[in-house]
Amino acid sequence: MPAKYQILAQILREDISRHITDKTYRLPTERELSERFDLSRHTVRKALEILSGEGLISRRQGSGSYASPDASSASMQIAVIVTFVDEYIFPKVLHDMESLLQKQGYVLTVHTTFNRVSVEREILEEILKNPVGGILVEGSMTALPNPNADLYAKIKANGTPVVFFQGNYSTLPMYPSVTDDNYTGGYILADYLIKKGHKQIGGIFKSDDIQGVERYHGMMNAIRDAGLELPDHNICWYDTDQRLALLSTGDQDIWKRLYPKRLADTTAVICYNDEIAYRFVQVLKNLKKSVPDDIAVVSFDNSYLSQISPVPITSMRHSSKNMGSEAAKLLLNLLRGKSVRSISLPWELVERKSS
Repeated sequence: MPAKYQILAQILREDISRHITDKTYRLPTERELSERFDLSRHTVRKALEILSGEGLISRRQGSGSYASPDASSASMQIAVIVTFVDEYIFPKVLHDMESLLQKQGYVLTVHTTFNRVSVEREILEEILKNPVGGILVEGSMTALPNPNADLYAKIKANGTPVVFFQGNYSTLPMYPSVTDDNYTGGYILADYLIKKGHKQIGGIFKSDDIQGVERYHGMMNAIRDAGLELPDHNICWYDTDQRLALLSTGDQDIWKRLYPKRLADTTAVICYNDEIAYRFVQVLKNLKKSVPDDIAVVSFDNSYLSQISPVPITSMRHSSKNMGSEAAKLLLNLLRGKSVRSISLPWELVERKSS
């Protein structure tokens, strides 16, 4: 739960935003705030110090605290930090965030890390210099320890609420998040393939994001629980740098290494997501392999790619709630001083012709 001074700071941010047109708006005095909210003067001063550090107020000796001319723009600004902005699933996630937050008067600014912790650090440092009302973060390289914990701690100390979505850091459990139940999703897909008679199941997973590790974990445990041999040789890993090569229609070398050497003896493959599955189906078609007769292909996200594929792809989708709006709801509750809990979104299977 946020500290009392952080809750008061957010109440005052919203108060300032309601007086956006008043260029001389003066906040209640320390004494008035202390009596109104039954807080100590020390707690009130800490809240005012946060707002002063954010540039939202100016404190005048003997006169009080006044809203700064640009106060409303800072307090109503939401920074959205993402790994990539492309035509895959992010536009919908962003649209859902915007739909909810803009109704409350907030403005979103989008920052892209390209899944680099160094770029994430630059963005966080800039936010510390130019504070915002709240932050929504898709973590970078979340399968690895994060070196930016010190900056997140400074942001937290400033009272700026942070919500992670898609991927979060195991080393930063104090921050709420909205993630997918990726372990269960991997288990469901493998169990589905096993029940269809497949015993040689392979996988293509992303190694530097936690989603890939969790989906792999679920798949392997389902195979183990079915009494089948664990397919170490049939697991392919790729990282952020290799992603573009896998998706490129002009680069066949990486697929020539993966398929003949690691996947040729499989009858089914679980892909990290639809963009990899979509490309894999194209590669199999070029190799004169039939999907699903020679090899079944399944994946995650139920995106448009799973539907326009040469063979429509069996894929996992969210059963009801969606990532963007749920993350925005958590952030709004934090901004209002409410306590929140992390959310894990369940998957459900959408069966198509690829399996």
